[in-house]
Amino acid sequence: MPANVAERRRLGLRALFEAVGVAEAEVRRVLDGAAPGPAVSRRLAPVLRLREVDLFVLAGLEVPQDLAPLDIEARGILPGLVIDAIGLEPERRRMLHELVRSLPREERAAPFAPTWPASFPGGPAARIMRMFVYRNLHPLGIAKVLARSTPSYLSASTYAMVGNGRAGLTPRLVVDCAAVLGMDAGMLAALAGVELREEPGAPGEAAVYAGSLLWDARRLTAEQLRPIADLARSLRRERADRGAGTEGGAGPSRPSTGRIPPGAMSRGGAAGTYR
Repeated sequence: MPANVAERRRLGLRALFEAVGVAEAEVRRVLDGAAPGPAVSRRLAPVLRLREVDLFVLAGLEVPQDLAPLDIEARGILPGLVIDAIGLEPERRRMLHELVRSLPREERAAPFAPTWPASFPGGPAARIMRMFVYRNLHPLGIAKVLARSTPSYLSASTYAMVGNGRAGLTPRLVVDCAAVLGMDAGMLAALAGVELREEPGAPGEAAVYAGSLLWDARRLTAEQLRPIADLARSLRRERADRGAGTEGGAGPSRPSTGRIPPGAMSRGGAAGTYR
């Protein structure tokens, strides 16, 4: 897969050799389809404009612990944090994101050892799902985040089947996954062997925000994230209460329905032309 990325980026042998700084024979092996070793992958990732962990996953390599999320227990908190943050005003979304970024990285208490997708390294679909795993999401978390930030509205069991090779990737799903993963949709489709019948539009604001928040939050523990998630939930309920008061006059406030207020943020890039 790294060879496919290099081809997509129009990077030849000389460009890679000069940028990566390893033996020409090793670069030639990668361009011929061989998986790069861990050291080469770390040097190759910025040249290919990929995050290191994503290149490890795409190349079918074991991900080193220093590139993995800090606390697997935080995956139960992250989807709610992202969903509540998306439902807020832009300035409050930025405030929550800055709060996440401001917290220090703590020492790892236990190895990050996900058990899904079961196959390793698996095919393209499994690798795309594994990139979400390294954003600290499980199938239910993927379903929740993509449903709130993109047009893809699928069940957790569907994502589990995609990761385990029992369901395929659609053009729409590839485009939406790329948006949240912060990757070029055309490149991801080419890597997955999925044909896009037309050029995808720019990713939606919600997907970009969700992907960025997930990426920065993956380095924190559940204990660090819990109060931020509580704050996001409180702010979203406050916004829902303000909206209820505006619509219904001076009546009592009502709890949030759990849906993003209409118009709060775009739900995707190009209109739903992909299926």
